[in-house]
Amino acid sequence: MRKNIALLLVLSNFALLAQTDNDRVNPVIKGYGGIFEIPYAEEKPDPDQEYKIVIEVKEVKNKPEEVNWALNNVARLLNLHSVGGVAKEKMNVVLAIHGEAAYTVMNNQAYTKKYKVANPNLDLYSSLEKAGVRIVVCGQSLLAREIDRTKLVPEVKIAVSMLTTLTNYQMKGYALLTF
Repeated sequence: MRKNIALLLVLSNFALLAQTDNDRVNPVIKGYGGIFEIPYAEEKPDPDQEYKIVIEVKEVKNKPEEVNWALNNVARLLNLHSVGGVAKEKMNVVLAIHGEAAYTVMNNQAYTKKYKVANPNLDLYSSLEKAGVRIVVCGQSLLAREIDRTKLVPEVKIAVSMLTTLTNYQMKGYALLTF
């Protein structure tokens, strides 16, 4: 009996390791946030649930020429819920961008001037907005970093602050995630 269990564990771990990036799917945000389908998962999103999520996006852990990992993680969130059977209409997601991540909302001209490369996040911002995500940037972060409010990507709206955005949405019952 123990040998059978051990063999089953080894085989299931091998199957997980055998998956490659080519096995990833992007059902909602095409080209971003690739995820693996896990049909045998016992814990799954509830397709009957209305999801209300506010996400604090503050980190920049990658190079300026790479898509921001936190934004890509938002795409993953949408793709994961979709694979779990949650309809796009049941996903109410708000991004509250601030800190160093505020630089990612600059239009291509401003981003290129600062980093000497094109803004790799433009297509992802467009895809997130098309998926119904509300995207706001902290006005305090814009001023503190001297980011010109007239040179933002069109999908992004300006908020008084990240702090007031998070408290507003949390008071409305939104779950808070931080990336």
